[in-house]
Amino acid sequence: MATKYIFVTGGVTSSLGKGIISASLAKLLQARGFSVTIQKFDPYINIDPGTLNPYEHGECFVTEDGAETDLDLGHYERFLNTPTSQANNVTTGRIYNHVITQEREGAYLGKTVQVIPHITDEIKRRMLLLGQNGEFDIVITEIGGCVGDIESLPFIEAVRQLRWELGVHESCVIHLTLVPYLKAAGELKTKPTQHSVRALSEAGVQPDILVCRSEYPLPAEMRKKIALFCNVKTNSVIESLDAETIYDVPLLMRKEKLDERVISKLKLPHRMDPNLDSWKEFLGRLKNPTAEVTIALVGKYVELPDAYKSIIESFVHAGSANECKVHIKSFQSENITDENVESLLRQMDGVLVAPGFGERGFRGKLEAIRFVRENNIPFLGICLGMQCAAVEFARNVLGLVGAASTEMDANTPYPIIDMMEDQKQVKQMGGTMRLGSYTCELKRGSKAYSVYGKAKISERHRHRYEFNNKYLADFEAAGMMASGINPDTGLVEVIELHNHPWFIAAQYHPELKSTALTPHPLFVKFVKAAINYAKSK
Repeated sequence: MATKYIFVTGGVTSSLGKGIISASLAKLLQARGFSVTIQKFDPYINIDPGTLNPYEHGECFVTEDGAETDLDLGHYERFLNTPTSQANNVTTGRIYNHVITQEREGAYLGKTVQVIPHITDEIKRRMLLLGQNGEFDIVITEIGGCVGDIESLPFIEAVRQLRWELGVHESCVIHLTLVPYLKAAGELKTKPTQHSVRALSEAGVQPDILVCRSEYPLPAEMRKKIALFCNVKTNSVIESLDAETIYDVPLLMRKEKLDERVISKLKLPHRMDPNLDSWKEFLGRLKNPTAEVTIALVGKYVELPDAYKSIIESFVHAGSANECKVHIKSFQSENITDENVESLLRQMDGVLVAPGFGERGFRGKLEAIRFVRENNIPFLGICLGMQCAAVEFARNVLGLVGAASTEMDANTPYPIIDMMEDQKQVKQMGGTMRLGSYTCELKRGSKAYSVYGKAKISERHRHRYEFNNKYLADFEAAGMMASGINPDTGLVEVIELHNHPWFIAAQYHPELKSTALTPHPLFVKFVKAAINYAKSK
């Protein structure tokens, strides 16, 4: 079977949930036996989101092959349970960079390089790339931004050309739109949807299916009206109501028959009804908890939940695995001091110190870690959280006054965390960190080993600074064990405390590998430790 292509566009406003709709549709098609992948085309000019502030664009999701990508790729992996790669996220910056590099190398034989055909040809090439290796039956392409934005015009034009080239049953366009409710008038309004579809049609693309986000159900008459004005069949007007959890959306889209509409349009074989038993079991545990815990998330970007999206979702997965409702209470690390740390964290059942870059909030993270270390509260540190745990231990247990990371203090007398030698030569910021999947060997008998149940693991990284092995012997003599080591470099990956019920910190990002159906063991066991701690209080 030739690969089929689905394009998902959005209109009226951003943040309607194209990523969740794309992931939910992919889940339904996967549950029917098709092999599916999803890719995100972002209209911004950054090469990738690696250099963006999390407040600008949410978290930066890192794939196995070390690509810094959009957070929607996290949703794709969490829903489909399959890894993505660099090929799954393309930005305008990457497209133009490639075309300009080609032009400098003389690839265009002296021709004038233009948006059409050169930029659109490169967009089309990338849209088809994942479908050409024979691995996937269906490739879903999510176009970022809003229809009508100047940035997304080349992508829409590329879709128009591709639909013409591929043939009538080889592709399908789903347009996600908003049907707002006007409180004063007491009614839903279809006009924004009509305008959005018109803008898409003026660009030469007629959607096949409309997914209408709404706070209230769409009456049958309204669906007919939308269908009439937007040139789609009535049964292709799909209602998408606000859901209790994003993991409900595949079941809601199944109820609305979104997958059936797509199968019909693409003339796909009806392989089987979707098998969603394990998904329903996950949701059943999630919605019927037998325990509750409150876990503190200490970080510097807590004002924007999307900045720690993967961590928050990992707690959802681990909560379901433990049949436990995990309440996350966020703390801005800048606001934590020696004076208030007890009043803030005393009632918590566990504390996670989050990743991040830069000095802001560093001192607050150290105070939080000191408090949980001294009071036997379950602790999980991730990336900078692990580095903070090492610095705190050096200062308050080993008595190394002024111990720090050279990221925060270049002149520290005790550089517990230091930049890797190969990183000191790096001048460019983007895509130059230690990125992607690396092996880690866990010491038998350690807590980390009991968490994973095996000695050799592979986890994803995103950092420049490492634990300075010069201090390792002192740490281990004082009760802080390096329980995970990278076998190729000897770099410390995991540290843990001997005389603490649950104190583990990892240099890598375990949250990037947690999915709905395979929750990450570190989060599962951390939540379990929080449950036990809550019972013992």
